[in-house]
Amino acid sequence: MGRDKAALPFGDETLLERAVRIVGVVTDDVIVVARPGHVTPPGVRVIHDPVENLGPLAGLAAGLSASTTELNIVTACDMPLVRASVLRRLLALCEDADICVAVVDGHASPLCAVYRSPVAGAAQELLAGGERRVMALLDRVKTTRVEAALFRDLDPDLESFVSCNTPEAYAALLARRGGTSVPP
Repeated sequence: MGRDKAALPFGDETLLERAVRIVGVVTDDVIVVARPGHVTPPGVRVIHDPVENLGPLAGLAAGLSASTTELNIVTACDMPLVRASVLRRLLALCEDADICVAVVDGHASPLCAVYRSPVAGAAQELLAGGERRVMALLDRVKTTRVEAALFRDLDPDLESFVSCNTPEAYAALLARRGGTSVPP
């Protein structure tokens, strides 16, 4: 992106503030994994990666290790159209799996998913072995992969799983939003 995605504006809030607000609709215990010195919204616990720049797997391991709950909603701040109803359904579908993830167009969406806290150990083992891909974690533990069609009644265009990793994708999401309110 070339700059801090979390601080990018999206309507009258930043991408991070939006993510915290939406996740906060589903749970009172919100944890933000951030770099030291990163500005975070008030009222959330902030956890820092023990080693910076190892990517989402390290952030996931840090957040899950700090969690005090069994089931955890994980979402990236660059997915501003995620809906609380989709997150609730992922929680309901997790059942006895370690991870519950939606599959959109044949690809798992691991940064909008539900993880059990003990998965932190498997993530740390992968990191210790040099692995940095979150997908490797999905392959290592019991993962329920749910076809995205199961969410269309809540999110007809599956916008919950759209991320903005580039300036072009961010601009497209802003245009898609069109200044209208997006339901949480």
